[in-house]
Amino acid sequence: MAPINASWEDLTEYGTSAWYARRALLRAAVFETDDHRHWTQRPARAASVLTGVIAKVNDDTMVLEGRHGTEAVTVSPTTVTWLGARAALSVLRPGDPVIVRHRSAGAYSRTPRLAERIWARIGRVTGTIVAVDAREILVDGGRHDRQPRRVVIATAAQRQIQVRFPRLTPGYLIDVIGTRHSDYLLAVAPATAQPTYHAGHLPAPPLVSGSVPVPVPVSGSAVWHEPDDEPDDLLGLGYPALDPETGDRPARGGTGCARLPFLSLGSAVRVRNECADRGAVLPVTSDGAMARQFCDRCVQCGTSPKGRVADLTMVAFAELGGNLENGCFNATLGYL
Repeated sequence: MAPINASWEDLTEYGTSAWYARRALLRAAVFETDDHRHWTQRPARAASVLTGVIAKVNDDTMVLEGRHGTEAVTVSPTTVTWLGARAALSVLRPGDPVIVRHRSAGAYSRTPRLAERIWARIGRVTGTIVAVDAREILVDGGRHDRQPRRVVIATAAQRQIQVRFPRLTPGYLIDVIGTRHSDYLLAVAPATAQPTYHAGHLPAPPLVSGSVPVPVPVSGSAVWHEPDDEPDDLLGLGYPALDPETGDRPARGGTGCARLPFLSLGSAVRVRNECADRGAVLPVTSDGAMARQFCDRCVQCGTSPKGRVADLTMVAFAELGGNLENGCFNATLGYL
């Protein structure tokens, strides 16, 4: 009997924003919670971000092919294009996967959008180093069902990355941003500084962790991850403290540095980008196990408290005003 936005055509498609919202609505119906207030009128797709593959590009227009059809985006001299670094629009080619943040009246408008930023072939690898061969590194992302990712450090970025990650040896953590290629990521920038501790040997956890009785807003850094088995346009977040008793995902990666209450998949969390002064209610869509490994800080606008509190999908990160090439923003989570 719970009302659901009629525009959500993918309610039963596993892993979509609508699927997680439906899960929250069903829980609200059973347990008589107020979750329905946060989901019934919420759009299932981002209002200011598009994803897709370039079908055509010229001086003032770019055409994308995505999950929801063909989209036209207007470009201008003020549009910022990223392909390993800031680049001219002319470097983009048909077939390049892109994420576009634009100005628009709404997610379902057919009016051409004006692109503010375009990220082409951007990717990120976060995890534990398992093997090193000169500039090639194999990285375990913490998923038992996934093979290690191959990272190749770009020659021009080698010094910059090794300054931030001096221990490129097995057992230590790495987090780099670069351009995606067929079977590897070409790393062009470090996403953070390397933790001094060995992976799996985090500093002592806070005195209280896990089951905080009354959730209060918490602050830390929000990062992003590439889609794994998620849709490219999913609005959601990987949460570093999934309740291990729900059976959603196995708890891995330690307790983390941030004091967080346990949540289950589909829970509603209000995420605020303190740097861009933008916020949104997002569903918990995955386990942010790797985020628990990093006790770092974000310094995009001041210095965040220690610890990663959210590992957002790429679209959610961009929708909240984050620039993907920066890797993080200072965030506050509110529990609903």
